[in-house]
Amino acid sequence: MGIFERYLSVWVALCIAAGVLLGNLIPDLFAAVAALEYAHVNLVVAVLIWLMIYPMMIQVDFAAIKDVGNKPKGLILTLVINWLIKPFTMAGLGWLFFEGIFANLVDPQTASEYIAGMILLGVAPCTAMVFVWSQLTKGDPNYTLVQVSVNDIIMIFAFAPISAFLLGISDIQVPWETLLISVLLYVVLPLLAGALTRKALDKADDHSRLNSFVATMKPWSILGLLSTVVLLFGFQAETILDKPSVIILIAIPLLIQTYGIFAIAYWLAKRMKLKHNIAAPACMIGTSNFFELAVAVAISLFGLHSGAALATVVGVLVEVPVMLSLVAFANRTRHWFE
Repeated sequence: MGIFERYLSVWVALCIAAGVLLGNLIPDLFAAVAALEYAHVNLVVAVLIWLMIYPMMIQVDFAAIKDVGNKPKGLILTLVINWLIKPFTMAGLGWLFFEGIFANLVDPQTASEYIAGMILLGVAPCTAMVFVWSQLTKGDPNYTLVQVSVNDIIMIFAFAPISAFLLGISDIQVPWETLLISVLLYVVLPLLAGALTRKALDKADDHSRLNSFVATMKPWSILGLLSTVVLLFGFQAETILDKPSVIILIAIPLLIQTYGIFAIAYWLAKRMKLKHNIAAPACMIGTSNFFELAVAVAISLFGLHSGAALATVVGVLVEVPVMLSLVAFANRTRHWFE
């Protein structure tokens, strides 16, 4: 991991502070940026999200799906965790904390938006950072690629229906048109662009030009993420200064969700007698989130100033240090799978 990836949570925290400070010093600038939108999609944030997502999508190789039948148990584990367990446990924890435990601390409208942000995180399985987690746990890179590719294809068709179902249960009115536009804009089109770029750069099938281009794009991806964080917290500056404890309130159920899902996945992997180089990445994929997509959809559905957008950004702050702790745990328990 490079310095930006290793200390991503530090950079995110600094950008949160910068966003809150700038949001109070120059609120008119943030108001002008917020006004630049079309069909509920903020144009500035859309460009930044694309900067984040596009380099990640280039790494997805759909040709690897032909090997989906090899060692299917690890893939089955990932799919079960990502699509049958995680979205529903995330929604359940959102309801438990913001309609129950924290009900007296947050007004009902804001609480429903926090729940919505958590749901969007839960329905978006990780696409890019999981390659880092796989490498750090000495996972099988080809198998990880198959898992990510299959999940991305499923996400095209499953993200919108599952999100709408869980948001509907939460009594949140779902603008289907906006949700479908978001999936097209932030999943389908980046995947297509990534596939076309990969095909153009990797004609020799030696990955040299491809890897060089991805390395060139990586700083732009990080810049897109950090700039988005500055903007989002600038838009939320007044709310955060009035109620700084809200970050902690959102982080608590997210932490429980992340460690809980990993525990379930790791236990299942051991029961299924998977090899560690397949089990560890499978659990990492099932545990981590495609927070870039969640941020983009939350903004499109609920707005830049919404609690849903704030909840998804807190997911960025929480994820990296938590996932690094799980990588360390997986490496220390490698002998469990021998």
